Amino acid sequence: MLLTGRTAIVYGASGAVGKAVARAFAREGAKVVMSARRREPLDRAAEDIGGTDDLVHVMTVDATDPRAIQQHLNEVVQRHGPVSLMFNAVSWDDVQGQVLSEMPFDSFFAPVRLGLTTWFHTGTALAKHMAQHGGGTILGITANAGRQPFGGVGGFGVACAAVEHFLRQLAVENGPAQVRVCWVRSPGSPDVPGIREAWQAYGAQKGLTFEEVHREFARDVPLRQVTPLAQVANAAVLLASDLAAGMTATMANATGGAQVD
Repeated sequence: MLLTGRTAIVYGASGAVGKAVARAFAREGAKVVMSARRREPLDRAAEDIGGTDDLVHVMTVDATDPRAIQQHLNEVVQRHGPVSLMFNAVSWDDVQGQVLSEMPFDSFFAPVRLGLTTWFHTGTALAKHMAQHGGGTILGITANAGRQPFGGVGGFGVACAAVEHFLRQLAVENGPAQVRVCWVRSPGSPDVPGIREAWQAYGAQKGLTFEEVHREFARDVPLRQVTPLAQVANAAVLLASDLAAGMTATMANATGGAQVD
């Protein structure tokens, strides 16, 4: 197993992405602390991935509150030892479906503000902690909209681009302390609830089944599929492992070739 002996925190672990990553980390032997604001969805997510296992634990925290993050980190260390792996999957509450000229500024800027707020507080706290304990790996997720503009995505793509550059700077500043910072770039997996619902709505409008929508969206993707969430989580495992020890300030492109670097 690739992550045996590591203690990991997954922020936003009650969501689809966070749960998938927590599942993959635990499968590879990491002790995973699943964290989010509300306990009930966390408990359901932990139960879904086998939360009775000694490798999976649940602790609530508000990732917008730096004091709460530090207190949470202190409690994690007390219970499980130093943290050497972190994944931030906190939702950015973005609003999509409108062109910029018709969108209120607050709606446009909300994911930028929330994405950078949660990343600044979790990223700096964990980078400092890991630097004091021999290093570690900080990971996150963005989407191809961070590099390629799409109409109707509101502030989401801008937020992805801003977070990616924040992570590059965090990596450069903390690399000398053996803290690596990377992220997975996702195409928007069709088995994530919000994306699945959008595909279903598109299919209903066009008279297409879900499978037909997938084929249409994957038609120009080299691998002819839109990457499922489990494969995105596996890319995070690779980045977290010693196999990626030479990687920092960069990402794993899990778009199936939809975005060519």
